[in-house]
Amino acid sequence: MRPPAFWLKPDRGAFAGLLTPLAALYGAVAGQRLRRSGISLDVPVICVGNFTAGGTGKTPVVLALTRMLQDRGLRPAILSRGFGRASKGVVKVDPRQHSARDTGDEPLLLAERAPTFVAADRVAAAAAALREGADVLVMDDGLQNRGLVKSLGICVIDAAVGFGNGCVIPAGPLRARLEAQWPLVEAVMIVGEGVDRVAQLAHAQGKSVLRAALRPDAAARAEIKGRRLFAFAGIGRPEKFFTTLREAGGELVARRSFDDHHAFADHEIAGLRAAAQAQNAQLVTTTKDFARLSARQRQDIMVLPVELVFKEPEAINALLAAHLR
Repeated sequence: MRPPAFWLKPDRGAFAGLLTPLAALYGAVAGQRLRRSGISLDVPVICVGNFTAGGTGKTPVVLALTRMLQDRGLRPAILSRGFGRASKGVVKVDPRQHSARDTGDEPLLLAERAPTFVAADRVAAAAAALREGADVLVMDDGLQNRGLVKSLGICVIDAAVGFGNGCVIPAGPLRARLEAQWPLVEAVMIVGEGVDRVAQLAHAQGKSVLRAALRPDAAARAEIKGRRLFAFAGIGRPEKFFTTLREAGGELVARRSFDDHHAFADHEIAGLRAAAQAQNAQLVTTTKDFARLSARQRQDIMVLPVELVFKEPEAINALLAAHLR
């Protein structure tokens, strides 16, 4: 699902006020769960998550951190819940054999970088990764999952929306009250440009503040520049993708938004393709959406890959060094 519009506004409106009693109950239950203790492993566990429901750009951060760990000569493995997958138990993701239905969409992208294991039980997934020789684990999401003790917790924040209206689900996007979640992390990773309120809050809590930006792939950017585009996306904030296309020089003649992790039916893709052809435009989508398409659906659809660029790579390197000991 996409977050309700009132979640992302900086002030608490009428809807949030009406839902405050439910939010207080949800926050109390979530806070109790966060106080549980987990299992400590003999290898470092780095968790990349967020304090809010919805997408903030965690997957590009996981990919970038995993590459940095590999550059250090380490053997990282990635752990993911595998949202929406049909398989059961622990599955080692193989992009050549598995589909998004088997493992979820994000694990398919992550498995191109490093061995990736999906499971609801993060302890079981960690055990499988260790058996295959991993010497550091990277969790894609799971700050609020208390199964494993984390060596380093990083909260990823979309700078354009921050913590939204600052309320707990269902009155706002927070998974628990902020004061209950700050102890889960050592750093925040602010992706993009926006209000600096989050950085101020993080500094006040004694947390490291890291900054990064998502940059389109240079080759894809050159191919997109000047072209008429019909864009579609089923991610946490489709508007972010549409803005990136415009900034890359594309002429966005139409756009369609779907719920996050949307499973595209053949008739939906056929409808998008017909609409694009009627406007003499190229269909384009995100890598995450493309991963959910079948081979037949993918025909003639362009993808815009993006990569995360750290604004101060020395800061993230120092943070890793301190927590990998």
